[in-house]
Amino acid sequence: MLGQEETIIVLEAAIDDMNPEIYSYLLDKLIEEGALDAYLTPVYMKKNRPANLLSVICREGKSEKLLETVFRETTTLGVRIREEKRRVLPRSFTKVKTPWGEVKVKIGFLDEDKTEILQFAPEYKECRSISEKHGVPLKKVYTAALLAFSQLKEK
Repeated sequence: MLGQEETIIVLEAAIDDMNPEIYSYLLDKLIEEGALDAYLTPVYMKKNRPANLLSVICREGKSEKLLETVFRETTTLGVRIREEKRRVLPRSFTKVKTPWGEVKVKIGFLDEDKTEILQFAPEYKECRSISEKHGVPLKKVYTAALLAFSQLKEK
């Protein structure tokens, strides 16, 4: 079986009557409180009203806290809750050097032996922090981290 299978909880609410400026705060708060992911999808509700479908993915132990946050921070009156299975690649992290400092890179492997790399990506928050600290464009820091990892991988 490819990837590690796990059970997750998905919380969803379609919201059509909330100030859109609140969404950025809400998504950040949900991630800080332990959501594995939180995102919005534009949808149309009854009477063709434009809305956003809020989706929050979490582990079971975090669902009640995140559900409370959705109710407190949004205008929704109801949240759908469901269990789903997902598969995730085994992963690890390494640090690479860029001209502005070290950046953590997430690595996804095909199997538990971690012999074949399928995915790798610099950690966004670290790249952003370096970018802001040194006044360097974010994409330049990100690209430097990708290049540094690619060169490390070839050794």
